Amino acid sequence: MKEKQNPGNDTPPPVINHGGHEIFDAHEVITSVISFLDHQKMYASYVQDQELMTLLNRQQQFTAQLYNTIVESFSSGKDPSVPTRAYKMQQNNRVTYGVTPSEPKKPIQSLDEITDEKVSAYLLGEMKALASLFTMTSLEMTNPVLRRITADSVPNLIEMSYELFLYQNKHGFYQVPKLKEQDMSRMLHSYSQVSEEPPLQ
Repeated sequence: MKEKQNPGNDTPPPVINHGGHEIFDAHEVITSVISFLDHQKMYASYVQDQELMTLLNRQQQFTAQLYNTIVESFSSGKDPSVPTRAYKMQQNNRVTYGVTPSEPKKPIQSLDEITDEKVSAYLLGEMKALASLFTMTSLEMTNPVLRRITADSVPNLIEMSYELFLYQNKHGFYQVPKLKEQDMSRMLHSYSQVSEEPPLQ
């Protein structure tokens, strides 16, 4: 028996071009991006440093567009109207090495203790988690468009994580220990290159 057509229903039929496992992974990616965007909004009210606020606004705008791109491609299974772009961070690449004395870290006891250090640390942790999630998800996507979008987004998430790290490092929030020069030299020169390998049988 043929189904009756509903003339008032203009909803297009669903495009079945995603595997079941991929659907769950995509839902996890999308909800994780939503969570990140929500947290950016929540943390913004605690930011004191204008530099950090500018960084968060830039990352928020980029991540919101990435979210729209993913949602559009997930729903349609086709190329999005706005493709993935490259994120351009504005921090320089200078890292301060060495550890200086600082107060021991501990969980906050009150929301009044949320500082720029805390906000940038929270967002760095979430961004690193997103980079890992996107990497794992892109390895199991069956839809080629969605797979490409998640894979192409990994370098952008890494770049945003690095920008947050550089901000933290510059302000002494994220210190980078350094080896003794002799130990560093030994480690750097502990490998040698191999000659060209013959093909495996």
